[in-house]
Parts: sequence; structure tokens; C-alpha cells
Amino acid sequence: MFEGHAASKNGPHSNNAETGPASMFARDGQIGLSHTPPAFGFVDYWRLALKHKFVLLGSLLTALVLGTTATLLMTPIYTATSTIQIDREAARVLDVDEVQPRESMIQGEEFFQTQYGILRSRSLAERVIDKLGLASNDAFIQQMGEEPVQRDRETATAFAAKRRQAVLRLIQDNLGVAPIRGSRLVSVSFSSPDAALSAKVSNAFAENFIEANLDRKFESSAYARSFLEDRIAQTKARLEDAERELVGYAANQTIINVREASAETGEAQSLTTNNLVALNSALAQARANRIAAEEKWRQARSAQLYTLQEVLQNPTIQRLTEERAKFDAEYQQKLSIYQPDWPEMRQLQARIAELDAQTNSVAAGIRSSIQGQYAVALNQERSLQGQVSGLQDDVLDLRSRSIQYNILQRELDTSRTLYDGLLQRYKEVGITAGVASNNISIVDKATAPQRPSQPQLLINLALAALLGLGLGVLGAFLLEALDETLASPDDVELKLGLSVLGVIPLLSRGVIPQQALEDVRSGFSEAYYSLQTALQFSTPDGAPRSLLVTSSRPAEGKSTTAYATALNLARAGRKVLLADGDLRNPSLHRLMGVENDAGMSNVLSGGGDLGGLAKPTKQPGLHFIPCGPLPPNPAELWSGDRVRRLLASAGEIYDHVVIDGPPVLGFADAPLLAAAVEGTVFAIEAKGTRRAQARGALRRLRMGNARILGAVLTKFNMTATQYGGYDYAYDYNYGSTETDRKKTKKDRRS
Repeated sequence: MFEGHAASKNGPHSNNAETGPASMFARDGQIGLSHTPPAFGFVDYWRLALKHKFVLLGSLLTALVLGTTATLLMTPIYTATSTIQIDREAARVLDVDEVQPRESMIQGEEFFQTQYGILRSRSLAERVIDKLGLASNDAFIQQMGEEPVQRDRETATAFAAKRRQAVLRLIQDNLGVAPIRGSRLVSVSFSSPDAALSAKVSNAFAENFIEANLDRKFESSAYARSFLEDRIAQTKARLEDAERELVGYAANQTIINVREASAETGEAQSLTTNNLVALNSALAQARANRIAAEEKWRQARSAQLYTLQEVLQNPTIQRLTEERAKFDAEYQQKLSIYQPDWPEMRQLQARIAELDAQTNSVAAGIRSSIQGQYAVALNQERSLQGQVSGLQDDVLDLRSRSIQYNILQRELDTSRTLYDGLLQRYKEVGITAGVASNNISIVDKATAPQRPSQPQLLINLALAALLGLGLGVLGAFLLEALDETLASPDDVELKLGLSVLGVIPLLSRGVIPQQALEDVRSGFSEAYYSLQTALQFSTPDGAPRSLLVTSSRPAEGKSTTAYATALNLARAGRKVLLADGDLRNPSLHRLMGVENDAGMSNVLSGGGDLGGLAKPTKQPGLHFIPCGPLPPNPAELWSGDRVRRLLASAGEIYDHVVIDGPPVLGFADAPLLAAAVEGTVFAIEAKGTRRAQARGALRRLRMGNARILGAVLTKFNMTATQYGGYDYAYDYNYGSTETDRKKTKKDRRS
């Protein structure tokens, strides 16, 4: 069967196929390119996505449908949230230290974390359960969408504990505690299928948290009161013992204190000490009086009588002096009239003399008084000095006896101070236990939500989309890893290590290769012209004189490639022989329109002559020899020197011999032919030939020492196909007429 390019919905596209020519030869004779696999970049991912777009879209749509279905089938969950405020320290009602430990700023974070832990604690959850009576029956479990707890053979108590445990698990699993960042507010939420139940449980947690906090404070105060009561009783007993011992010692030692010990000196004041202090003060005053009196007497004794201050300031002296001055003035006045012996004058003289005598007497009395005051002050000082000296011995004796007394007194004072402090603290604790305010308060109570919090359709769809895309990408990578087909020139070069001599486009529906090749300006013809150009550079002497076109399996386009290659060489003015070397399933005779009654099998078996069997075609310079009758064992005809003698005789007549060979896999014909010709072109069907098949075929050809020039990628879909970052949608219509371009577009649409 002729191996033409099958029609498809895509229009004819072209390729310049100029990726194949190279100026260096690789081992085994083929044109080789040293390929280092490029790093997988964005373009490669995009190519992979386009290649497997249906897998990605299918996975995405499936995930979205499943996500939507699952979301709609889910039971709506309502979340109610209450907000509480937690302060590090309660308001200070009394100016006293708290019984509970106070938190510092450094310990504040630990305090809040402790409160969050208490909110999530089992004890608080059990308190809420008891407060709301959730464990009394199965109503709460059924409201939460769970199956009621089944009772086995356990006792009623065990069954109640089992149901309580199930309720506790549901409470803790659906409780949420979330601190609000940057504040002292905490959100306490509860989720359930019942909106009213969610609000009730959330508020119950907030209220019971406050009550539990107050209970802990009261318990702390009760413990402090109990502790203080014990200490007060002990201190009171020690205080009473100390008082008894102190009083007994004071009575035994006859120690009488008129004043208790002061805070400054720490000593009590006894009666003897008090008397000594009083006498000492009186002695000091007496000594000061005696000194003043002595000084006054010394002045009175040594100074003139009428110069003394006391005499001059004495009222009697002043009165007598005034009377004498008056009588003396009268005497001087009458002396101008009367004689001194005159009686009246004598009376005046007597009166003046009497006044002088009285003045002298009063002045002498004043001096004597000063002397008497001095004597009294001296005697008083001496008397007080004697008493002080006597009391000093008594005080020293008392102090020696008061040492133990002071020790006992200090012990008594210490016990009394401790007792008073404990008693005061006990009163304060009793007061603060009743008036201390709570450091936790409810800011917002939970209300029954109007909309469910779960399921969230958009979030579920987003997650489903991510999951679907992830599975799609995983599937795409898996398919890519399992894809053994050779879909692009890059695949051929990277996976097989062959140079691509040409890329032949896939013909549109209804177009056969003969028609496409007749139009020398068609993209199909241009692709094969590019192949001919690549063959010109395949050897130092130009295109090989003998050329085999083969493939790994049938229907890969090798017959079309052999015919197009021979046709283009003939169009270039060469004399070319096209031979159908497929002695098992020939197809070229149908393409050339000749009978297959005699041909290559006859020549190889010696039953015919090449010159007589080669038939000219309508293309000048191109002759064709068909396969001929199918031999029973084609491999025997190709073995030995038959092929070389045939090629030698053909080389004398023709410039080039192009042989359409059989497939490689499964037959020995192709390796025998490849070993005899100057070059072999390996045809590969795009997305049709598997990598393992191509590698197996190439391995067989190399084992036969074939000189593989390169590969031709046939039936390649040129509809903007991108591989490895290169666009293979080449335009072979460059330079064509407008009518040709319209015809080409029409063919593409068909």
C-alpha cells in the first residue's frame, strides 16, 4: 500500500526543514548534532500545558464540580463569637497588696497565654456542660449532628460518664479561642449546626470563665484567711507569755516605770530615773541662779552704794530722793531771806537730814538683800547636788537590773507588732475578698449568626481548583513521562540523537501527495525541496548517489519521501532511478501508475535486465523500476553482492538511485540494503512513531553498518505547534500569488 500522508481536519502547513543540514559528520556516518538538554523553563511548561490542556481542564472542571457538590451536600455550620477583655490586674478597690501574685510587664505574655489555656481547659468545658446541662441527655449530641452514644452492658454511672466524655469532646473540638492582636481582647467562638446553640455555648464559656476566675480569687483569699488565723493564734499565745514574764520580772526586781519605752530610745523610763532627771534639771537651774546671784553680790560689794542698779531702780529710793530734792530746793529758796539759824531753816535742815538717813538705810538694806539672795542660791545648789548624787547610785543599780527587763520588753514589743500586723492583714483580706473587682469582663455577647460560617463555597472552590490543577499538572507530567511518541524535531534530536533533515507537513483532508507534489509552490513541495537541500550537504560530494529511505514500521511516509526526493532530484536536472525496494508490501507502482509485473525481484534473481525493466516517467530524467513479483524470501535476494552489482550497474546510467526500502522492524531487508547504499534517510511519523520503536530500528541499522544521514519527520501538524520554545509554523507560501494564498487558507479551513 502506498504510504501517503493521511488527511486530517488541519490544513496543509509547511516547514522549511532546514534544521537538518550540517557541515560535520558524526559517527556512523549521519549528520550529528551535539545536544545538551536545555533547562526546563517557562516556555517548556507552557508548551506542556498546551499539549495537555484537555487533561488540565478536565481535572480542573472535575474538581470544581466535585467541590461544588460536596459543598452543597455539607451541613451548614454556624459560628457564634463573644468577645471578652482580660486585664493583667484587677482594679484596686483598697490600697492594699493583693493576695494573689501580681504580674509584671515581662510576665504579661505568660499571663495571657495562661488565660488562653484556661479558656481551652477541660475543667472550664465541664463547668459549661454542667451549667447548661448538656450531658443530661442526647439532645446536644444530636444537635451537633453526631450519633447518640449507644449503651452497652455498662452501669448507668458508666454510661453517663461515657456520654459526658462524648459531649466534652464535641465541646472542645468546636471551641475556638483567638486573641485579637494588639489588644487585650479575646474572641471565644463555638461552631455547631444550630445558630442559637452556638451563641448559647459561646456566652456560657465567657460567663463561666469570669465566674471561675472569681472563684479562684475567693479560694485564694479563703486560704490566706485560714493561714492568717493560725499565725494569729500562735502569735497571740507568744504575746501573752511575753507579757506574763515581763510583769513577773518587774515585780521581782521592783522596777517601776512611769512611761513605756519610746520608739526613739527603745527604753522605758523608771520612777528613779524620772526623779533623777527632775532633780538634775532643778540642780541646773539652781546652779544658774547661784551664779547670777553671786555675780550680782560681787558687783554690789565692790561698787558705790548709789551706783548699784538695784538701788537706782528702787521705788523707795526714788521717792525719798524726790522729797529731799523738793526740801532742798525750798531751803535754798528761803536761804536768801532767812539765816541758817532761823527756826524754820533748822526744820528744813532736819527734814533733809532725816531723808538722807532713810535713803542710806534703804540702800544698805538693798545691798544686804543681794547678799541674802546669793546665800539662799548657794544653799539651794548644795542641797540639790546632794540629792542628785544620791539618786545616781540608785539609777545605776536600776540599769543593771533592767537589762533583762529590756530584753523581755523587746520580745514583747516584737510579738505585739507581729500580732497587730497579722490582725490588720486578716481584716484587710476579709474586706478585699468581698470587694475586689474582676479583671475579666464581657465586651460583646454572642448572638445567633444569620449566615453559616461553613461551608464556604468560594474557599472550597478555590481549594478544589488548586487540587484539580495540581492533579492535572501531575497527570500532565505523568503523561509526558509516559509519552513515547516523537512529536517534534526537538524530540527526534534529543531522544534519538539524529539530525532532522526535513519536516514534512500533514496534508489537509482530500489532498493526496501526488497533487501536492505537482504544485511546486505548495508547502508540501517546499518541504521536500528543503530535504533535497539538506541532502546536498550530507556528504562532501553532495547528495548521495545511492539513497535508501526506510522507517521503523509501515505507513510512516517513507514511500512518499522516496518519491518526492527522486522527483526533486530529477527536477534539478539529475538523472534519477526510483526503485521500489519493498519486496514485501510494494506501493510505489500504484503512485507511478504502472504495472507491477516485473521489476526489482526479477533483476535481483537474474531474470531481468535493469535497463529493460526501468521505465521512464512523465517527469524528465526520472525512471522507475517497480518491485515486481513478490519473492518467497526477499532477504535472500538482498544478501550477497546482488545489491552492490545492481547499484554499480545503475550508477553507470543514473546520477542517483533512490530506493524505497521496507520497514526495519521485523525484517532483515532494510539493514542489508542500508549497508549497501551510500546513505540512509530514516522516516519518522510525528506522534505516530514511538521512541522505543525508532531506537530499535536505528540500533538494527547501525548493527548493519548503515550510514544514517538523518531523519525526516513526516505528517507533522504545523498549526502553530511549539516545542522547546521554537515555532514550527513556517510559511512556505512566501512569494506565492494571492490566489495561491487564498487556496491555501481554504485548504487549511477544510
